[in-house]
Amino acid sequence: MWRWNQTSLEDFILQGLFDDSFNHHIFFIFTMVVFLTAVSGNSLTILLICSDSRLHTPMYFLLSQLSLMDLMHVLTTVPKMASNYLSGKKSISFVGCGIQHSLYLLAGSSECVLLALMSYDRYVAICRPLHYTLLMSRRVVVTMAVMSWLSGSVNSLTHTPILMSFHFCGSRVIHHFYCELPAVVKLVCGDISDYENKVYISSVILLLLPIILVCTSYGFILHSVIQMRSVGSKKNAFATCSSHLMVVSLWFGGCIFSYMRPRSLRTPLQDKIGSVFYSIVTPTLNPLIYTLRNRDVSKALKKLLRRDLLT
Repeated sequence: MWRWNQTSLEDFILQGLFDDSFNHHIFFIFTMVVFLTAVSGNSLTILLICSDSRLHTPMYFLLSQLSLMDLMHVLTTVPKMASNYLSGKKSISFVGCGIQHSLYLLAGSSECVLLALMSYDRYVAICRPLHYTLLMSRRVVVTMAVMSWLSGSVNSLTHTPILMSFHFCGSRVIHHFYCELPAVVKLVCGDISDYENKVYISSVILLLLPIILVCTSYGFILHSVIQMRSVGSKKNAFATCSSHLMVVSLWFGGCIFSYMRPRSLRTPLQDKIGSVFYSIVTPTLNPLIYTLRNRDVSKALKKLLRRDLLT
């Protein structure tokens, strides 16, 4: 038993994204620029929403939670990849891998639930505007945020201890740039089909059910928009929903590609591409989509810059 524990607690080796070729050096620099854009963009979004009273509304409060989850996601995965690449070391401790796995799973699972709840906010705003204040009260919005984080916490605290309690044997090389669940599962010895079935069920719950809620909400929204007589009202409704729809499509598309495919159809390269898309690219695009297409956020940014320049 002592030898089993010692073997199980050995360091893992993260294969990473890049090698020592010149082209990969360029790709690494580009990835770091994207990472810094994601960190600064999401941090700025949170700062603007907190500092400007005009943005203290249900929609922007939920958006601040989305930015916080995206920020947590990129800070959990990219810095370790970058430090390994720059130092030439590829190891990650057993405990570090478990922590990284739990944090990225917490942020990712919470975001799935939050995006679904944000679609309900858009439904209420467009289909039941007279009852918006009542249906989206401060208490309701805070409950939505708590439900999102709680769902992610339950999922993370359920899967991480089970995964890290398995016996890992043979090669300790994780063919990925962070400890993502599908990549770590491949190193487990023995038959774990029951656990993989449970992972698949939880993926269905956290991916397909939110997608169903999003589609239902936007079905009602589309019906309401069609009945609007004013062209201006239709444009405002579409403008309000388009940003959220873009974010939902990017996020759930990448997650479904990574988690809903059969194990036999997965390759390490495909897993890396899917993870890069939803763990780096999407968190970078989210604040750009919401800030560049949103007048309220743009006004808040101009106000903040004006105030800094005058002081």
